[in-house]
Amino acid sequence: MNSQIGATAAAGSNLDTVLKVTTPEGIELALHPAGPVPRVLAWLIDLVWRFAVLFVLLMFLPMLGDVGQGIWLLVFFLLDWLVPAWFEARRGGATPGKKALGLMVLRDDGAPAGWNEALTRNLLRFADFLPLMYMGGLLSMIISPGFKRLGDHAAGTLVVHKPSSAPSAPVPSVDPEPPPAALDLAGRRALLDYAERYPQLTTERAEEIAAAAAPMLAPDSRSPAQRLLAMANHLLGRARSESGSS
Repeated sequence: MNSQIGATAAAGSNLDTVLKVTTPEGIELALHPAGPVPRVLAWLIDLVWRFAVLFVLLMFLPMLGDVGQGIWLLVFFLLDWLVPAWFEARRGGATPGKKALGLMVLRDDGAPAGWNEALTRNLLRFADFLPLMYMGGLLSMIISPGFKRLGDHAAGTLVVHKPSSAPSAPVPSVDPEPPPAALDLAGRRALLDYAERYPQLTTERAEEIAAAAAPMLAPDSRSPAQRLLAMANHLLGRARSESGSS
């Protein structure tokens, strides 16, 4: 029973590309790694504003001769290598491009990235650039479960979609039904996670996930999704008289 509930949770996680991690404080987080497309778009936004700054400086610094050229090269180095790391370490884990796309950099354990992680992942961008035009980083993201580029592997970081601050939807109220067997903590958590996410899922998606638990359920006229909702209501202690019909 517990293994089947666990399999249901694992199936849903794999299909939705969700990584569950436990922070050093013992808090469990569900992280949604960002794929290559939003990350490339964020990189392009950062590229545009960096070049805009350099272009403006290029309009004035040549008047200073060699000193101006030296300042321009120094600013170019800072903008390309250190400023992105500063944003990720001190500004909520996001450069302006990442912030515009709703992305942020975290450590593998879900904690905020610090200077060590931010510097490592940014200074190793030269490795991601190889052999040409960031092909190494793109290939690494494609084959990595967390869409990690080489710098992320070295730094122990993830680029994720920023978690929504909206409160989770309440579990739909249906007639409660006890599970056919006792559930351990992981099984109860998986069942309640599914029930809380149910309002955001399409009917087809909800039934697809619930189908993994169908073998443990006795024959019934209700769908597996409705049976799991009923069990979640039982775990929440809802009485039959308090539940509405589904």
